[in-house]
Amino acid sequence: MSSPSLMARIRTWAPSDRTVRLACLAVLVMNVVIVVTGGAVRLTGSGLGCPTWPTCTGSSLVATPEMGIHGAIEFGNRTLTGVLSVVVGWAIITTMRQRPRRAALVRLAWAQLAGVAAQALLGGVTVLTGLAPLTVAGHFLLSMALIAGATALWVRSGETDEPARPLVRRELRALGTLLVVVVGVAVALGTVVTGSGPHSGDPDVTHRFPISPAAAAQLHADAAFLTVGLSVALWFALRATDAPASVRVRTRDLILVELAQGLIGYVQYFTHLPILLVGIHMLGSCLVWVAALRLYLGMRERPRWSAQALKPVAAERQQAANAA
Repeated sequence: MSSPSLMARIRTWAPSDRTVRLACLAVLVMNVVIVVTGGAVRLTGSGLGCPTWPTCTGSSLVATPEMGIHGAIEFGNRTLTGVLSVVVGWAIITTMRQRPRRAALVRLAWAQLAGVAAQALLGGVTVLTGLAPLTVAGHFLLSMALIAGATALWVRSGETDEPARPLVRRELRALGTLLVVVVGVAVALGTVVTGSGPHSGDPDVTHRFPISPAAAAQLHADAAFLTVGLSVALWFALRATDAPASVRVRTRDLILVELAQGLIGYVQYFTHLPILLVGIHMLGSCLVWVAALRLYLGMRERPRWSAQALKPVAAERQQAANAA
């Protein structure tokens, strides 16, 4: 008997659960990498290293040697957007080929592709507007939205599509929601700090947000203090109500990341914003955001995903559909 053809194998291929989870995790990791490399573009003054879009120059799609290191850095960041698109495409393929297919997971994967496309367009607008601080801030915040979606994609890849069961009391879930909102506000205010500070993204760009860097930094610090206060209050409340250890551990992890981020923030402020510390602080903002979202999503649970365990359920559903 001849072996199945390659096309037949492709048509019947179904990725393992581990492959799907790794693909979803890769989407999250690449979204964070894009933020860090985008920060490197800004902090090295390479924001207009490629002065136009979608090409790098009026006559070249890629950076030329004459454009120097700034052109290479900016074009390198654009190239990583292509890498992210490939990773997202792989996540879409694996979630669509998984058996049984989970509609929620597929939708989250496709949403990432739509977000990456929107991010590429906004990146082009940012270049064409000469790094206007509002578009630069929007570029960063859209990345935060993509990271939120990627975090949900990763978490859901290990769960079934059954209705979620709350693990903590309603008041604590409300506090967790408020905490995520406040973290989002702190991240947004961080873009105001950057948009009013010295790192404009290009030495020739002078337009900044009409607020003093000190005032912007104070607002950002106030939001950060509120974030830490809410996190500590939530941790004590979880202990007082004997909440599951998994939720308490995620809260502890969030507090630790917040404290590290706050320390970096103060050091960078008092050392006049060295680019290395600002870049680390941008990475920290991503980690705080992911930790806050993991905590929020961890306040409820669904049965852990196991394709083997769900096969009888899928078979029953198929039989019912055939009978109908």
